[in-house]
This record gives sequence, C-alpha cells and structure tokens, in this order.
Amino acid sequence: MIIGLDVGGTHTDVVLLDKHGLVNEIKVHTDATNLFKTVLDGLEKITLGVNPKDIRRIVLSTTLTTNSIIQGKSPEVGMIVSSGPGIDPMLFRTNRHYYPVAGSIDHRGRRIEAIDHHEIKAVGDILKKEGVRHVGIVGKFSARNPSHELEIRRILRGQFEEFFLGHRVSGNLNFQRRVATTFFNAAVYPIHKKFFLAVRRSLDQQGMNIPIQILKADGGTMNFRSSIGFPGQTIFSGPAASIMGATAFAPKGEDVLVFDIGGTTTDMAILIDQAPLLDPLGIELGGYKTLIRSLKSKSIGVGGDSVIRVINGKITVGPDREGFAMVYGGSTPTPTDALAVMGKLEDGDTEKAFSGFQAIASALGVSVEKAAEMVFDHACRQILTEAEAMVVEINSKPVYTVHELQEGYQVKPKKIMVLGGPAPYFADYLEKISAYQVKPVPRWKVANAIGAALARTTCEVTLFADTERGILTSPEEKFKKNINADFSREKAIKIAYDLLRNKAMETGADEEDLELELLEDQQFNMVRGFHTTGKNIRIKAQVKPGLIHRYHSVVEKLSE
Repeated sequence: MIIGLDVGGTHTDVVLLDKHGLVNEIKVHTDATNLFKTVLDGLEKITLGVNPKDIRRIVLSTTLTTNSIIQGKSPEVGMIVSSGPGIDPMLFRTNRHYYPVAGSIDHRGRRIEAIDHHEIKAVGDILKKEGVRHVGIVGKFSARNPSHELEIRRILRGQFEEFFLGHRVSGNLNFQRRVATTFFNAAVYPIHKKFFLAVRRSLDQQGMNIPIQILKADGGTMNFRSSIGFPGQTIFSGPAASIMGATAFAPKGEDVLVFDIGGTTTDMAILIDQAPLLDPLGIELGGYKTLIRSLKSKSIGVGGDSVIRVINGKITVGPDREGFAMVYGGSTPTPTDALAVMGKLEDGDTEKAFSGFQAIASALGVSVEKAAEMVFDHACRQILTEAEAMVVEINSKPVYTVHELQEGYQVKPKKIMVLGGPAPYFADYLEKISAYQVKPVPRWKVANAIGAALARTTCEVTLFADTERGILTSPEEKFKKNINADFSREKAIKIAYDLLRNKAMETGADEEDLELELLEDQQFNMVRGFHTTGKNIRIKAQVKPGLIHRYHSVVEKLSE
C-alpha cells in the first residue's frame, strides 16, 4: 500500500492505494495557521485500522515552504557571496544580511583570487551578533571548483547551525540563479526541518517506520531525510501534484490543458503526449530567478471559494478568498454558492447560498438564478482566457517537456482535463462555451494526491571533464577524480550514469523505476596557438520522470 497526501489552500487530500486501486480517500480542512496539524490529521485518519507493515511508501506534497516565502515568514539568513572581477554581486542581493567578499574562480575552475580569512571571520562575527543561524555561501563558478565555498564554511564552522553551499544546489552554471537558489534553501530550511521532525515523530508514535517521500517541483520525489539538505526543491510541489495526477490519465499523442480548480486558485498546465512541460532553467519566486527545476504551470486567483464582487455593474471573481462558501458555512458569496443556486450541489445549506446571492442579483438587476449563471460563466471564461494566454506565452519560446526539447513545436491543445472538487460542473460548462473537449480526471476530487502517490523518484547529475587540467568533477555530488589526456566522452557518460544511479537509490528510488537518460552531451576542443591541448566534456543525465512501475495497473483500474 502507498499513501499520497496533497495540501491545498482549502482542503488537504489523502489517498490510500494498493495494487487493486483506491482503498480509501479522505479530505481534511487545511488550517493555514497550522499546516503541521493538518498533515498529521490527514495521515492519522487515512491509516486508521491499517496494519503499518502493509504500507510501503508515503508521498507528501505541501505548500509549507512556498507559503513561508510568499508570506515573508522565513527567518533571517546570512548570504556570503564571492564573485570576483567583472560583475557587481550587489546586483543579485537577496536579503538584508548579504555580504560580498573577496576571492574568485574562473570558468574552468582555476583559482584567480584567494579568500581573505580575516574578512570572512569579520562577516561571521556580524552575523552572529544579528542572531543569524543559517548561512548560504556562493562562489561564482563553484560548479567547476567548490574550494572557496568549502573554505569559507571551514572558517565559520561551529558558529552557525547550518550552511548551504551554492555548488550543491545545481550543476548548472548561472551565478545569479545560484545565489537566489541558495538563499531560498537556507530560508525555508528551519520550517521544513520542523515539519519533517513532526511528521516523523507522529508516524513513529503510531509504529509506522515507513519511508517518507516528498514531491518536488519537477514532479518527482526524494526521500524526506534527503530533502532536509535541499528544502527549496519542495517549493511549488502543490502544482506538481496536480500535473502528475492528470499525467496518470492523459491521452497519448495529444496536447492537453490541465486545470486543477481548487477553493483558492486554479492551477493550469499543459501535457504533450502524456509528458508535462518543464521550466528548464528554474522557477521564479518573489522576483528572483532560481535553479530549482520545475514543471511549468500557472496559478490564478480564481477558485470555488473566491470572493465575488459587482463593481460598476461588472462581475469580478477573486483573486482573494475569505473562507468557505456560504453553502458550507462561510459569510461571502462565491462561485461554489453559484453552483448551489444553479442546483448543481447535493449537500450544504442551499438557502444560505440563495440569501448570499440576493445582493449580487440586485447589483446586476437580475434574478438570483440568473446572477448565479452569470457569475459561473464569468469564472469559466476567466479561466479559459488565462489558459489561452499561457499557451501563447509557451509558444513564444522553445518548448521543453520533462524528457526533451521539442524543437520548433507549437502547442495546440484541443482537450482539457479538469480536477478538483467541482471538476464535473466546470467541465460541462467549459465544453459548452468553448471548442475544447473537456472531461474530469478520474477520481477528480483526490487526483492530485494520487499523482503525488504514484510519482517516481527523480534526480539529475552534471559531470564536467577538463583533460588539459586532468580533472573530472561533479561538485554537487562531492565527486572529483584525476583523468588522463585520452579520457573520452564515452567514459564520462558511464561515470555520470553510475553517479546518477547511486544518487537515485540514496534519495529513495526503486531499482525498477530507474530509467536513465542523457539531457546534455557536449564536447569541444581547447586550442592553444594551432594545437589542440585538451577537451572540455559536459554531461548531464537524469532519472526520467514518470510514474512508479508497480502501480501502473492502479491507473488502469481508476480509469474504469
């Protein structure tokens, strides 16, 4: 058995699956002020009466780290940045405790300027006095040679609780993004660690010593303990759960729009032949571009519980939410109340929904029933407009899926898959007012949790060889080896795959899910005068994203 749990803005969805299909599903209200309790309540309820020995895997998708950044609730961290000549590191400043320092490495990993030990100690003293406990350290070209980052950590070791080093966050070269990525990892570390300890303690108390995975922004998973060192990868795991939930049921050979219509937002994405689109460089958060690999999605403030207003005779829906719909005990009319007035809901206090829509109807000069139809129509058209704008934006750039670059490809979706509580009602109406074929995803109420449960462990490795210097390195994997001048690209690929396989197993992968593939394979000669003096080889490989193999039959059964 496996458990999938997805924390949404309104509800947290939890599923229990076995090889025969869906054993149980529950929803618990999301308490934004105490997400720890929300997750623990969901796990406790889904495991009632279940033998802990029968559960093989738990996968969590949570908005915890995303919310801590967006709401500005993360603690102060220190950032020590070594860039060298040619660029002003203050252009990339992330926060108040941001200190550029001496020292530089060139693009091939050679030391150009040494670290100033006295300067580093002075910065450390300042950070300690300010009460900073977590420090990010970033050197330009540290993905080629991490020695300066390691040296700074060595100087400050013992003075701070945790260090985050730029060369460990990604093998990609991009100094600005590396600075932001390191900062976000340091910033969300305390709350993510607290979350991990709370979940682990709760399961231990129930006698459930079960491997816990957490869903990453790229739609893959990593084991919970490994995520402590890379908590930034859990940012945007919520939209990833929705996309993976639709991927499990998507048609082959077609472009498909995916809408996850929740209480607070609608998350949208596109699948090409069952493969999600990828943001190849990394997510942007709070105006900062990062190296956190992510599925490409868009979130808009239109959901079932969005606030409805009539301003100068015109309807607006969202982007804010003030609690539940009136039909379920709230105090403000919402699109969910519109559905209740239209006779689409089978539960709740319909009379209260009618009462709430009286003011909307009066402002529009129509009946309550007509006002409800107008509001629902407005919400649906707003979602379609935003989705079509997303398609235009995607087609203005090279299109990447999680597997490859689609050279010259233009996305032309003709189908929409909808998930979330009100999926069937939105699906019917979206098809009525558009040229799309629209269907709810099977088990639409909990498809996001199913997507989290079925996602396989993913990771990537970048390997760099410089035969002139005789160095083979993958700093993010703590790997370095001396090589001869005749070192080949074929040898580099084999070593990259070996590193990738080991990394995947350490972060929670199952052997049968290890589909390895090359993402990048480059080699060029270095020439001095008229002679070739060596080769630069760059290899990037990944575990192919997708669903765990042993539960493919579950997807078939859930689709019936």
